[in-house]
Amino acid sequence: MVPTVNRQQPTPSGESHLSLVRRARKVDRVLAETYPDARAELDFTTPLELLVATVLSAQTTDVRVNATTPTLFARYPDAVALAAADPAEMEEILRPLGFFRAKSRATIGLAQALVERFDGEVPPRLADLVTLPGVGRKTANVVLGNAFGIPGITVDTHFGRLSRRLGFTTEEDPVKVEHAVGALFEKRDWTMLSHHLVWHGRRVCHARRPACGACPVARWCPSSGTGEQDPVAAAKLLKPGPRG
Repeated sequence: MVPTVNRQQPTPSGESHLSLVRRARKVDRVLAETYPDARAELDFTTPLELLVATVLSAQTTDVRVNATTPTLFARYPDAVALAAADPAEMEEILRPLGFFRAKSRATIGLAQALVERFDGEVPPRLADLVTLPGVGRKTANVVLGNAFGIPGITVDTHFGRLSRRLGFTTEEDPVKVEHAVGALFEKRDWTMLSHHLVWHGRRVCHARRPACGACPVARWCPSSGTGEQDPVAAAKLLKPGPRG
């Protein structure tokens, strides 16, 4: 639940709460126009596939996960099969992802919990999802928003970084970021907001050297100027993202 916001308190950017809400929503509208294809960059066809893929994506890239999961799910098509998997066999499938032994154990353990507690089905409730081994709020919100259509904010490193640069919040704790930013938007927009900020963080607003001179929301960003300002030089910093 998003906590009640005190609209009389100063916002992180020093503007009124109403001004911050208007600016934040303007930023999201522009990013929506900039990234009309924004979506989860992990391939999946079922809630289980997205849940497992998200867990596997830790400390690796979405590209590698997407190249690996088709083989994994062809061999183990449901939670029952995953739960009964031979660890050595799964390790070979997951080897390209790195940390393959730990990821094999985590995947089997997650599947066993699904079978034991939820009859092998991924539960569509955050309170249930976060009880599963290896599943926190970030992973739960990815699954809820993208597999079940239940709005959720996914606070990964990109989302947190951009939320602070844009002056939406000064919080560092992911749960506090989730609540603070969520209070600025309609709940129905939370999932797509997450995609917009993540896509922008991967492609333009980089951690070390943001491409401010090529940023479509620079005029509404209080941190504009911290990165490369020259449009030509900034354009060279742009990245296509995992699917580019």
